[in-house]
Amino acid sequence: MSKSYSIAVIPGDGTGPEVSREAMKVLEAASARFGFRIEFHSYDFGGERYLRTGETLPEGAIEELGRHDAILLGAIGHPDVKPGILERGILLRLRFELDQYINLRPVKLYPGVDCPLKDKGPEDIDFVVVRENTEGLYVGGGAFLRKGTPGEVAIQESINTRHGVERCIRFAFQYCRKRNKERKLTLCGKTNVLTFAWDLWQRAFNEISEDYPEIETDYAHVDAITMWFVKNPEWFDVIVTDNMFGDIITDLGAMIQGGMGIAAGGNINPEGVSMFEPIGGSAPKYTGKGMINPLAAICAGAMMLEHLGEEEAARTIERAVMEVTARHVKSLAAGRMGYTTGEVGDLVAGYTEKIRTNP
Repeated sequence: MSKSYSIAVIPGDGTGPEVSREAMKVLEAASARFGFRIEFHSYDFGGERYLRTGETLPEGAIEELGRHDAILLGAIGHPDVKPGILERGILLRLRFELDQYINLRPVKLYPGVDCPLKDKGPEDIDFVVVRENTEGLYVGGGAFLRKGTPGEVAIQESINTRHGVERCIRFAFQYCRKRNKERKLTLCGKTNVLTFAWDLWQRAFNEISEDYPEIETDYAHVDAITMWFVKNPEWFDVIVTDNMFGDIITDLGAMIQGGMGIAAGGNINPEGVSMFEPIGGSAPKYTGKGMINPLAAICAGAMMLEHLGEEEAARTIERAVMEVTARHVKSLAAGRMGYTTGEVGDLVAGYTEKIRTNP
């Protein structure tokens, strides 16, 4: 009997439903070819529901989503909803309550994609950032003192636990071992200034590294990392860092791999339910115009299949995306692809159905 996967789909806001539709189209093509089934279950969580009902996630939603094998997210963000409400009420809540403690961000330049870096090609840009996803500054710890007065004080606390730091670092070592490329893991931090949190990170990193003698280890300050992403991206294999630094450097990573139109990520709970999404926002100005690039959402779907153990299907989708970037789309920018959103999805689905699995 073929395997079957139950996938929760949150199309979300703006262009999210459009890119989600193309991701599902490609996933269905892969499932038909590789002999497994996918059952999609759609949820209308997002800005429109919030404006209609005043709730971000209804009672019982977390528990219901947790019963699926994975979650595919389109985009969250609505122009008529104050920034932060949907992000904290949906995205962060899902990450925290489903304990998706790893944010996994491949940074890979595909053939045919324009790179803003001079003289850098696909052979130079192929690394992964492992970002701690449930601690740090994003926990929301802090307080106001004398708010609204000239003497106001705002305190924002970065919360780092030994448990949270250690499981993130250990995941990064294991991922580096499985990836089996340069077998090099770089810790990205700020040990010279942030002496409490990064003392913990550095000590844990050094201690855990003893369990992985085959992995070369390295350290770099976050400001140096941003320089080297631009100057020498080929230096990196896997990078591990905290929540805030990871959020920043992965956006730079998206730019050097060609832009948000190709950048996908996963919010991972290795023992539970994980969520996969395109990194770009909801892009409301393009809603319903068939102009938005769906490749990031399609790549998120491929990441989801790899996580579920359908590695050959995931590799085939990635190769199909590479064929489309190398042979077809003129640009990754919305409205400049030379194809509609649906046509790009059709191209990837077509290659997924027929491309050789062992070229």
